[in-house]
Amino acid sequence: MTTNQTRRPLKTWSLLGDVRRKPTTYEIVTAKFHYHFRREPAPFELDPDVPLNRWYLAHREGSPLMVDDWEGFRDPARLTYRDYVLQQDKHETYVDQLIDQHEAAGSADALSPEWVSTLRSLLVPLRFPLHVLQMTAIYVGQMAPSSFITNCANFQAADELRRIQRIAYWTKVLANAHGDDLADTATARDPWVEGSEWQALRELLENLLIAYDWGEAFVALNLAVKPAIDEFVNGQLAEFSRQNGDEFLANLLTALRGDSDRSRDWTSALVTYATGRDPAMAGVIDSWADTWRPRVVASLEPLAGFFESAPVPMARDDVMSAVQSAVDSAGQPRA
Repeated sequence: MTTNQTRRPLKTWSLLGDVRRKPTTYEIVTAKFHYHFRREPAPFELDPDVPLNRWYLAHREGSPLMVDDWEGFRDPARLTYRDYVLQQDKHETYVDQLIDQHEAAGSADALSPEWVSTLRSLLVPLRFPLHVLQMTAIYVGQMAPSSFITNCANFQAADELRRIQRIAYWTKVLANAHGDDLADTATARDPWVEGSEWQALRELLENLLIAYDWGEAFVALNLAVKPAIDEFVNGQLAEFSRQNGDEFLANLLTALRGDSDRSRDWTSALVTYATGRDPAMAGVIDSWADTWRPRVVASLEPLAGFFESAPVPMARDDVMSAVQSAVDSAGQPRA
């Protein structure tokens, strides 16, 4: 005996709502992980008055950068943790080969003492400001209202750590060739703490670390501070190194520009999403950006002086013009 039954369409994962399609792996491992966002009476299952709950309520739910639904935002690269690791593994293989090539050729030994002196002043202390970029990205990821945003910020923080590690490695190679003191902690720390050229940037970044509102931290970092420093390091310092015969450092920093591009892409996408959901967010974002952008440009001006004291100098004005252009275009889609 047979019966006729109406076939019902197979149901897909319902967490995304009635989307009538199979969700992507990216969506499955990312969507709605922040169960604590806008949860009543408090984000976490603790007394609403404990410091943790009050912190999130003040600096996330209470942020001026807020729209009705953050779950619609998507990373343009659609990166999962697995995708990120595989992608960066390819980049790391390239850099490893670059290191092997230049170590075999003795590139560090061939650098002039004058150029090494410039690197001592400009490159070696960079670990400190770059660590602040890493720490702030982690904070943005921790406080973000959607895990789609958190993933982007956390991958950006990992990018910063990669840059720090590679610069630290080359510093050690330089120390092996030109004096062990180059790799001493004091060689990096003392200019950062006491050097007049570094103090404006140090003050700015210490203020960035206490930008507790998640929206301001995101805007200050990704629409002002990081674009400026990325252009200063991955753009201008790379070209500066090339002109002074340091092909390894030039190629290393140029290779890291891909990380900067990915940061710019997700930043632009988030700005577009927020202002699309609520046009009033444009004013909120612009207000913070207008505050932080002039400050970061001014803070890098003293460091640009190092470009004029190398064996093959670069004009300070040209360096700062490139930095200003990078800051002005932050948040806009790449051409």
